[in-house]
Amino acid sequence: MDALASRLAAGGVRGTVMAHVLASDTWAIRINQRRDAVFHGVTAGTCWLRLDDQAPLQLFAGDVALLPGGAEHVLASAPRGSATPLDRLAKERQLGADGQLRLSDGDPTSQVLCATYAEEGAALHPLLRLLPPVVIVRAHDAHSPLATFMQLMRTEQRSGGLGSAAVLDRFIDILLVYVIRTWLETADSVSPSWLTALRDPVMADVLARLHADPAAPWTVERLAAAGGVSRATLGRRFVEFVGEAPSAYLARWRLHVAARMLRTTDDSIGKIARAVGYTSEYAFSRAFSRAWGTAPGRFRRGSSVEPTELAS
Repeated sequence: MDALASRLAAGGVRGTVMAHVLASDTWAIRINQRRDAVFHGVTAGTCWLRLDDQAPLQLFAGDVALLPGGAEHVLASAPRGSATPLDRLAKERQLGADGQLRLSDGDPTSQVLCATYAEEGAALHPLLRLLPPVVIVRAHDAHSPLATFMQLMRTEQRSGGLGSAAVLDRFIDILLVYVIRTWLETADSVSPSWLTALRDPVMADVLARLHADPAAPWTVERLAAAGGVSRATLGRRFVEFVGEAPSAYLARWRLHVAARMLRTTDDSIGKIARAVGYTSEYAFSRAFSRAWGTAPGRFRRGSSVEPTELAS
């Protein structure tokens, strides 16, 4: 499993359909600032994406837009004009159990699937917040799998068969991978992070090894040998591409995995400590408390905590 796949699995990133917009004529929806990331996939027709601090962007069938920070924005039939909040439209237009939001009585000329992505416990090794505020993937720029999934999504929307909502949610999960992959392959300039480090083959291999076996007694020498480079080269690449030393990254990844295990398993704290490479439960508890601002036991009980150390 590569580093992106393991991070998605460990972080509990999940997509949920928010609304399937069917519209024609003049329409405009305001989506207020959200805690979760917001995704829009145009499955038919066209629409405009409007943000207060950017020029309007026109989206065409097959295009997708991801707003990782859930910034306030407008989806509309025109590049300017007033907009109605989504919550109000959902009440006035009676958002159906199937998620369909019809904004006109006639046949829709534009169809947009709107969804959200929630990332559980993303404090130590964030994923979505490493992306720019807006990611646009054009149908003509994307690889064929993304275009194929957009077509499948449109077909599923039209069918409305049994389990359609579950199918669309899974499609949304898969589309996120394609969006991130396409962004990594096409972005002109990126900031150092573990995600952008995946553009480098050596770093992608080393990070995959760390993610796959966080409990291993990793050293810079051992990682360098696995990556086929010198110790000095690996240390330099980590700082250049990830923005921190290998030991610092590994320490935080171990605590991220531990946090996930505390919330999703009944394993003892000692067992979790060993599973992420700590030989001492006391040392693990100290490191975890320092990172999350609370002890492992309290974290497991679901107390509201804010992390005290955040990854860049």
